[in-house]
Amino acid sequence: MNIVITGATGFVGQALCRYWHEKGHTLMVVSRQPDKARDTIGVPVTARAKAVDFADQQVDAVVNLAGEPIFNRRWSDAQKRQLIDSRVRATRDVGELCQQLPQPPRKLISGSAMGYYGDQGSREVTEQTPPHDEFAHQLCRQWEEEARKLETGQMSVACIRIGLVLDRDGGMLKPMRPMFRLGVGGRLGKGRQYMPWIHRHDLVRIIDFLLERHDDVDGAWNAGAPAPVTNAEFTRTLAASLNRPAPFVVPGSVISLALGEMSQLLLTGARMVPARLEAAGFRFEYPTLEKALAAIQRDAA
Repeated sequence: MNIVITGATGFVGQALCRYWHEKGHTLMVVSRQPDKARDTIGVPVTARAKAVDFADQQVDAVVNLAGEPIFNRRWSDAQKRQLIDSRVRATRDVGELCQQLPQPPRKLISGSAMGYYGDQGSREVTEQTPPHDEFAHQLCRQWEEEARKLETGQMSVACIRIGLVLDRDGGMLKPMRPMFRLGVGGRLGKGRQYMPWIHRHDLVRIIDFLLERHDDVDGAWNAGAPAPVTNAEFTRTLAASLNRPAPFVVPGSVISLALGEMSQLLLTGARMVPARLEAAGFRFEYPTLEKALAAIQRDAA
């Protein structure tokens, strides 16, 4: 297939490009620095500055992962606007590409996040669970709405609500593993908040699964492992995988003072499960946190 990918130089995008290169797909990536993108990704790609720049190509599918990193800086009003605008702009650029192509892509797989649901306490969260209205939900909702505008009879749109992505060389583990390896890790606040997580390889496989699926893919898909854990459980399991203690607690009040509204991402959560994926027959290679962290530890050794 000929696939356009936005966000291809990111933690997930790079792994996705490597996976699809091995499968023989032709990759067209969108980057503000096309020359640098080719070097960063590390496999053959055609890189251009905007999605619409590929309007002269045959495009079979689009994967839209671009957006300002949510933890980049404290959430001022201006930063919150930037977080939303970066995702909306990238999605509108994809829409302009689709409009200019003689034949529209068969599928658009567009990013979203577990933040769509907001704080859900301890109840199980499927794609049907009503969201809690807070900024993380508003951000994801506007991102998804912009993507869903592009649905046509010829192109289906899947929105993947991604959990915390785990692998050895990036994502949330990159800053955490050194601290835990030194034995100074610990839980955040009371530790009861759920952390939907997913191994990066399984996330790449989910995107590929949706790309290859012939049945309906329209709408939301929870992209998290089937066994979400609380922060306290995550802390214990990560420490055990490194054979280290994790005796410390970072009080919620300290996190709130340091991060302001952004602290909600660390102190609240959702027990998100991949109900629709499992019903569709997807099987996880890393269904439990213990298995995922063991594999990451082996790869990092």
